[in-house]
Amino acid sequence: MIARVSTLVGLVAVGVVAAVPVAAQDLTGAGSTFAQPIYSKWADMYAQKAGVKINYQAIGSGGGIKQLSDEIVDFGATDGPMSDEQLAAAKGGPILHFPTVLGGVSITYNLPEVTEPLKFTGAVLAEIYLGKVTKWNDPAIASLNPGVKLPSRDIIVAHRSDGSGTTYIFADYLSNVSKDWASGPGKGTAINWPVGLGGKGSDGVSGIVKSTPGGIGYVELSYANHNHLPSGLIRNAAGEWVAPTLSSVTAAAAGAVAKLPANTDYRISIVNPAGKGVYPISSFTWILVYAHPKDAAKGQKLVDFLKWAYHDGEAVAGSLDYAPLPTSMVAQLERRLSDLRAAR
Repeated sequence: MIARVSTLVGLVAVGVVAAVPVAAQDLTGAGSTFAQPIYSKWADMYAQKAGVKINYQAIGSGGGIKQLSDEIVDFGATDGPMSDEQLAAAKGGPILHFPTVLGGVSITYNLPEVTEPLKFTGAVLAEIYLGKVTKWNDPAIASLNPGVKLPSRDIIVAHRSDGSGTTYIFADYLSNVSKDWASGPGKGTAINWPVGLGGKGSDGVSGIVKSTPGGIGYVELSYANHNHLPSGLIRNAAGEWVAPTLSSVTAAAAGAVAKLPANTDYRISIVNPAGKGVYPISSFTWILVYAHPKDAAKGQKLVDFLKWAYHDGEAVAGSLDYAPLPTSMVAQLERRLSDLRAAR
């Protein structure tokens, strides 16, 4: 996708100093449940700042992509970037991806007998979700957790039943570390799961895990923290056992961002990156915007909102258990906007 799109250039060129009219047009958005807490917070903050009301509906990344593509909303939100096919099919023309914050996916489980964090590799997680490792005391798990007395319980796999960006991130990671997963279920917001029980949303997945001794599932880092769920340690590409934290998720992005070309659409994966201290099941979450919005006034408001988010919104990311974008990336995005303005 070409970043220098003339219509967006025109919108950015108008500038952020223009006064917000009294009869400000509201913005509507839909998509990621993963990002719902921070987008709701940003909407409240921005309404007080600029007088622009933003109505965001957390219907899942797949729903957000569809509603934007069908021109139902002013912006979409997703944790998995749109495919080339989805971009080509969008009714509104070219769509731009704008990263906003970072999140991690926690592996949570229900083993009352185990009191310390369990260790997992990507390969073992893939074997569990493929239905090949079915007992908690399987040697594949036991060898990673010496000294831990693992029960002979069946492993009860829980996964999302709805289209989900959290699923995309987890499946993207499994595809990266397991050839069997990559050639089988693959990645996407919806997966044909080989085994397990489906739950709607993170509430559904965690509900299955919490009510089922032996259960294992995947949820957003923010959800795991807010609900005090145990999270496993994951071995990263450097061989370290890393917990999902704000700093380890931000670290996952830093190396990838440094290698980005200036003229990029930011549809990049950062799962299982090289480097120390990085949590391997990490991802950006994106706001999707029309490059050629039909309503120029709303388009301007959306550009203004994004600029505010990069300056002021990032500061509250940590309080909601999201990792802010690396400073280098914020600078890149700001330069991207400046370049667009200058190229008018």
